[in-house]
Amino acid sequence: MAETRRRLRSSTVVLGGMGVLAAALSACGSDPDRRCVDRDSHDYINGYKIVADENCSSGTSSAGKARKKTGTSRAADADWYYDADVSGGYADHGTFSRSEAVDRGGFGCSGSGGG
Repeated sequence: MAETRRRLRSSTVVLGGMGVLAAALSACGSDPDRRCVDRDSHDYINGYKIVADENCSSGTSSAGKARKKTGTSRAADADWYYDADVSGGYADHGTFSRSEAVDRGGFGCSGSGGG
């Protein structure tokens, strides 16, 4: 009977360890939350105005990116803004750096790793 308990404990430890490993791997591989924002629209109270995702390219940097139309008469300098607090059509307290967002929110992840 003691042998049965030992096996049960061992399998519980193995299963628990597998769960922790799965959580760590999925946290490193997942993309951080992102919003497409107009970089020229920053408001000190609200943050950056969120615009349609079509205004942001699939890349992660605004360097060398052409200015795009937001559907209004003025052009927007749109870029992805990661891990922001979102409220009332504005995003604030985030970062324009995807690797920084991964480092902030990951479970033992680093910007130099995969994902």
